[in-house]
Amino acid sequence: MEMNFFMEDVRRFVIENFLFGEARQLDEGTSFLESGIVDSTGILELVCFIESSYGITVEDEELVPENLDNLRNIDLYLRRKLGDAPGGSASKSGSPAPV
Repeated sequence: MEMNFFMEDVRRFVIENFLFGEARQLDEGTSFLESGIVDSTGILELVCFIESSYGITVEDEELVPENLDNLRNIDLYLRRKLGDAPGGSASKSGSPAPV
């Protein structure tokens, strides 16, 4: 899988759904919550996007800022979850779930 695939995919989703097409200073480390880009309801929308796009389930204990509060954290979380990073487990069946 390409190095920044997850990050760019999630970046597009955030820009389209929360920034209304304006990419204003959305760096890979920008905190969604601290910067006001995403609120608690938005996190649920983001989780739904991630689950449907990658065919995974985000477990309750995984709903933490260390996994979901910025593009870099989401990218690393998805790599671990999908087995594309050192220490990752192949918990994905192979292809994304149908949308």
